[in-house]
Amino acid sequence: MPRLFVAIDLPAPVRERLAGLCCGLPGARWVEPEQLHLTLRFIGEVDGALFRDIRADLAEAAIPPFAMGLKGLGCFPPRKAPRVLWVGVEPAQGELVRLRNRVENCLTRLGIEPEHRKFAPHITLARLRETPMGRLTNFLSGNGLFAVDPFPVTEFHLYSSVLNGHGAVHTVEASYPLG
Repeated sequence: MPRLFVAIDLPAPVRERLAGLCCGLPGARWVEPEQLHLTLRFIGEVDGALFRDIRADLAEAAIPPFAMGLKGLGCFPPRKAPRVLWVGVEPAQGELVRLRNRVENCLTRLGIEPEHRKFAPHITLARLRETPMGRLTNFLSGNGLFAVDPFPVTEFHLYSSVLNGHGAVHTVEASYPLG
């Protein structure tokens, strides 16, 4: 059964800027630049019939193109040992949230359980394991002013994901132009 998620890809120059951050932090397993994306909705494993319905129905979620920038770094979870290093999205409201909500509505109409966590748009840079807090604090403060000017978002994608010993391999299953 395919393991699915819906995401916005980043333009190559943005991925290159993000890749420039991906060093110097012990215990960080960096995301490969070609796999950097903004997840709109993780779906999980689905059977073939539901997969076909999702692929068809997500076309209804399209909205007009919009601009999105990146700003700041942080970690999840906020009050425990950090496991994820991320870059923030700006603006985190408006059209991005509208697109995410339309995707969510398409999926729930198909009987997929609604997402109960609040949408916190971000780009995952690394998974952290036993990263020294002092080094992480220095990394965050040294890169705290990181920003990428707004870039056009003109499409989103349905991905399948296969986990292996080196992480995940993502495959575009369908693309949905905005506009």
